[in-house]
Amino acid sequence: MQIMIKKPELNRRKLLAILAASPVLASHAARALEPGIRQGRLKQSVMPQVWGNLGLGIEERCEVLAALGFAGMDLPQPGQISVLQDHDLTPTMMTGTGTGFADGLIRRELHDQIEEATHAGIDMCAEGGCPNLIALPGERRGMSREEGADHAVEILSRVAPYAEEKGVNVCMEITNSKVEADNRTDQVFDDIHWGFDVCRRTGSPNITVVYDIYHVQIANGDIVRTMRDNLDLISHAHVAGVPSRAEIDRSELDYRYIAREIADMGYDGFVSLEYNPSPDRNPLISLAVGYDILTV
Repeated sequence: MQIMIKKPELNRRKLLAILAASPVLASHAARALEPGIRQGRLKQSVMPQVWGNLGLGIEERCEVLAALGFAGMDLPQPGQISVLQDHDLTPTMMTGTGTGFADGLIRRELHDQIEEATHAGIDMCAEGGCPNLIALPGERRGMSREEGADHAVEILSRVAPYAEEKGVNVCMEITNSKVEADNRTDQVFDDIHWGFDVCRRTGSPNITVVYDIYHVQIANGDIVRTMRDNLDLISHAHVAGVPSRAEIDRSELDYRYIAREIADMGYDGFVSLEYNPSPDRNPLISLAVGYDILTV
């Protein structure tokens, strides 16, 4: 006979004990007693990789995020959205354009397929209350950036009217072509201004970019000014430590300053933690520290 051992649930009292173990997290532990309270001017979210190897299920993850004060979660599965809603969390960004980092928007021969998939993705977001559908421009493979931009404008202009009708942003994510460890060395969207140009050429308020500060710092720098000057083209933001892509307190960037500046701009999208957790740290503590840094 096989004996099934049930993993203990992460209850609120246990979470409070974890957070309260560190003086810097005591305020987070106190806030956890009143779920639903949001602190600060920025709406914060998380990407899946920040959990590391904790092995927490979706219910437990939502419980942690709600206790800490987060407002959303990036890239949930459609079947998980009801769990987020039960914890007053927003599904902030989802996938569903039919392509990935390799074959992306710039592949003109795939535009019919991309259009059909993107319409379905927009419907999925609209039904789930998700504001953003992520789109990936793709690898160049010898294509010039100018030709790639033309192709991206073409397909995004085709899906823009439907995105506007449904109130969903189709947002392109920048990567960098410099860091080999990021495995994105041939991406056409490796300069933030390339993406801004594509957005402007479509002429739609629902064609935007994901302002990934880790990638923008490596590719362009001038983080705050560039964001302020192009705020109308940004519907979502990601943060991670530079240059390691670890937690944001292990970074050459002053994220407390950046958070204050973003809030002062009047940015109303989500700012999402997208770091790779350090193996020497408890991921729950890292989440709370990251939340605290962005709470302004």
